Amino acid sequence: MDTTCFSESIYNLIPSDRKEPPQPPRYVSIFKASIKDNTQKCKAAMKTMGPPKVELPSPKNFLKKHSMEKTLPPKKKFDRNEPRKPPVPLRTDHPVMGIRSEKNFINTNAADVILGVTKKPKPIYVDKKTGDKHDLETSGLFPKYINKKDYGVTPEYICKRNEEVKKAQEEYDNYIQENLRKAAMKRISDEEREAVLQGLKKNWEEVHKEFQSLSVFIDSIPKKIRKQKLEEEMKQLEHDIGVIEKHRIIYIANK
Repeated sequence: MDTTCFSESIYNLIPSDRKEPPQPPRYVSIFKASIKDNTQKCKAAMKTMGPPKVELPSPKNFLKKHSMEKTLPPKKKFDRNEPRKPPVPLRTDHPVMGIRSEKNFINTNAADVILGVTKKPKPIYVDKKTGDKHDLETSGLFPKYINKKDYGVTPEYICKRNEEVKKAQEEYDNYIQENLRKAAMKRISDEEREAVLQGLKKNWEEVHKEFQSLSVFIDSIPKKIRKQKLEEEMKQLEHDIGVIEKHRIIYIANK
């Protein structure tokens, strides 16, 4: 058998190392350098609020001992003979004599007393035999407030409030009178009374007829309820018939 037409070979079954193709170079913009310089220039202008460059402190200017202490003033030489107070007058010194004032103190004091306002004594009261004194004005024993001009006069805000209350009461009374007038009682005539009475009797006969038609043996709950309902209706109709027959004059309220 000729195998030259077949492309398959036993050597092709052996796996071979696959070589990956090399990656193309990464794209880099030609304007990258200019844009970077421009951006750095704009940021550097607003990076700080002070000077862009600050000088570093010199290592020679370090903190020295006693450099933060306050300096005292220069010391002065103490002189014991230096006077610090005025000297005491000598025994031979005499004061200045013969200086007189022309002011008449007696007349001045007399004029001040005559023309001055008389000081009123403070009112007090004594409540014990030992003589304990207390202020009379703040004690409540002195008639202080009854001497005022507006004593006993009703304040303005109370008068205004009383007027508002009176007005509200009048409006309420008018409202009540209007409702009573609308809801006035009306007397029914004899013909109407007779017609109502006959209608009640007719209703009683119908209910009584229905009651008579009930079964004699009540063996279920619905039958009991039905019987109780008919008995209540008959009782209410009998009560209404008795009331109308007892009273010849009947009033009804207007709706």
